[in-house]
Amino acid sequence: MRFQYGTLRLAFRLTVSAAAVAMAVGGQNAFAFNTLTFETPGADKDLRAVLGNASLLLAAEKEKTTDPQDLLAAAQGEYGRLLGALYAEGYYSGVIHITLDGSEAANIPALSPPASISTIAVTVTPGPRFVFSRAEVAPRFPGSALPERFATGRIARSGVMEEAVGSAIDIWRANGHAKAKATGQQITADHRANTVAARFSLNPGPRLRFGTLTITGNQAVRTDRIRAIAGYPAGAPFDPAALEKSAARLRRTGAFKSVSMIEADQPGPGDTLGIEAAVAEAAPRRLGFGAEIASLDGATLSGYWLHRNLFGGAEQFRVDGKISGIGGASGGADYSLGARLARPGTPDPDTEAYLKFLIEHEDEADFTADRGTIELGFNRVLTETLTADVGLGFAYERSTDILGTTNFSNLYLPLGIRWDRRDVALNPTKGTYADLRLTPFLGFQSAGTGARLGFDARAYQGFGADRTVVLAGRIQGGTVFGASIAQTPRDYLFYSGGGGTVRGQPYQSLGVSTACGAGCTLETGGRSFLGISGELRAPVGKNLGLVGFADAGYVSAGNFTAGEWHSGAGLGLRYNTGIGPIRLDVAAPVGGKTGNGVQVYVGIGQAF
Repeated sequence: MRFQYGTLRLAFRLTVSAAAVAMAVGGQNAFAFNTLTFETPGADKDLRAVLGNASLLLAAEKEKTTDPQDLLAAAQGEYGRLLGALYAEGYYSGVIHITLDGSEAANIPALSPPASISTIAVTVTPGPRFVFSRAEVAPRFPGSALPERFATGRIARSGVMEEAVGSAIDIWRANGHAKAKATGQQITADHRANTVAARFSLNPGPRLRFGTLTITGNQAVRTDRIRAIAGYPAGAPFDPAALEKSAARLRRTGAFKSVSMIEADQPGPGDTLGIEAAVAEAAPRRLGFGAEIASLDGATLSGYWLHRNLFGGAEQFRVDGKISGIGGASGGADYSLGARLARPGTPDPDTEAYLKFLIEHEDEADFTADRGTIELGFNRVLTETLTADVGLGFAYERSTDILGTTNFSNLYLPLGIRWDRRDVALNPTKGTYADLRLTPFLGFQSAGTGARLGFDARAYQGFGADRTVVLAGRIQGGTVFGASIAQTPRDYLFYSGGGGTVRGQPYQSLGVSTACGAGCTLETGGRSFLGISGELRAPVGKNLGLVGFADAGYVSAGNFTAGEWHSGAGLGLRYNTGIGPIRLDVAAPVGGKTGNGVQVYVGIGQAF
């Protein structure tokens, strides 16, 4: 940076700020030095905070640094840190003094530190704030604009200048000029007028097209499959977003632990730019386990085995097993075993084809059921936050209740769309999530023909500087059209109660009752369901959190007509493990006729 009409003064004398000094003043004889003062005469509260955060000496005091060599190194590095902080806030005539026992730190030989240090003083006099008298970047892409903060009369922050140049280069690159770069700058600080004149020159370079894609680093995943999955747009105009999209497709497969798209240093023949896809493969196999327990519902154990590259084309094969209701009081044990094979990049780079199987057994208080399904389908990524899927499946179910045994068979067409803008899936602090499912089905044997609609919508809002206090809400529900309750497979019907719907109420305790003859009442699931949940999550320690929650559920025999509600509320603890919280919830009924007493739930991850 070149300065006219004066020079930038860098005298260094030390400092004490009332806010930052509080740490230093109370620590007499606690460190290698007795006193550290950090003063910022003329600075407002915000600038004092910026300077304090940039200070190496305040950080050294906080860390209880005692070695004179380390303190001298921190003091001599302090000049540049504080100067950068001043520039970042638009102060270009600041005066900085840093003294160690009265001697300017800059004048002490780095290899000859004092044997001891008693007093350190830092003084930063920021001087006046500068504004832009000129703010130019040229040439710019036609029709493009510079950041609003980079304009005549606005505060001349150094970061704003970097942002303006970077923004102009990014726009050139987004329009095919891959090698756009800054070629010159003229920055003049006028200390009499307290202004900065800034002009930056760019060279956009030629408009380039994507050239040859070279793939390196792969060993087990075939090169032809990497090309198909990436969907690299060879021959198209260069676009950084298209390049990142290809990398994202490869990362999404799970077969690679890292993917980097590296641009060639120089354009190739015909204004093309070669790209190297450097990949590092992930371990092909993975094993996982899970466990949950509820006082009434019993324990749930689950596990999976995953292969990320089954046939050498990044095919993902996963086997899942689960046993639930172990030791529960609401029926016997349930179990399931499923397998799913997914092939990315089929039939196009943004679509994944899958085939899945599932067999399961349910032993509930009012029925037992054995079922099996097979399904073929496709998942498509529409945007970074929106995905859709469609499939075709066949399901068979054999259900036994007080009326006897019923066989259901149906051909079904699962349709779904998912919106996910949560910041962290297992422990979100902001964002929204919505999942909408429509499954038309054609029934055989005792099954009717109709459709099942289901939805799950969630929202999260964090409060505070770090969003540590979180308000979370959830609405879920669904309905069955066309088929009567008797004609609907049991796993298509709706229940409420338990950890996934209404905590404090027994598992699947709310359904519907229908007369089935003299003295006979059939307890079963309903055709419609609505669930509402709310949580307030707040930290109570470094890794501990406290949660207050309330849930309510509604089930009806028809399409939201003549149904019943029940509700529950309670408190919970969360222990943050880094990958997701361990959850402990204690809840009790507050409405309805389906339960009494206290329920306890333990699991991994937030309730929703």
